[in-house]
Amino acid sequence: MKLRRKRAYDTASADDGFRVLVDRLWPRGVSKERADIDLWAKDIAPSADLRRDWHAAAAEEWGVYADRYREQLSHESADALRELAADPEQHPVVTLVYAAHDPERNHAIVLEEALRPLLG
Repeated sequence: MKLRRKRAYDTASADDGFRVLVDRLWPRGVSKERADIDLWAKDIAPSADLRRDWHAAAAEEWGVYADRYREQLSHESADALRELAADPEQHPVVTLVYAAHDPERNHAIVLEEALRPLLG
């Protein structure tokens, strides 16, 4: 399985393969048709508390947020994470779709890092 990341506000393309929305909330202003989402994986999105804490934190606290999300993925979201990685042959390309503005500091990066070891 090849993993990719893409903002929900970017245009969907055939190269995206299986598109998985990895946010707990639907992206504001994006219609379901435009989003072209195959799976909405709310269970692996950051918890509501973690999301609120991240929005309230300063940018320099990225490492703390990422560590807390990794912890969530290894405990509360472990089953959902394994389920997403369970059958890589079924979806050779999976695009993790997120709404965050920063392409270099967002939960989809942490999620992708957590998925890679499960893919073999």
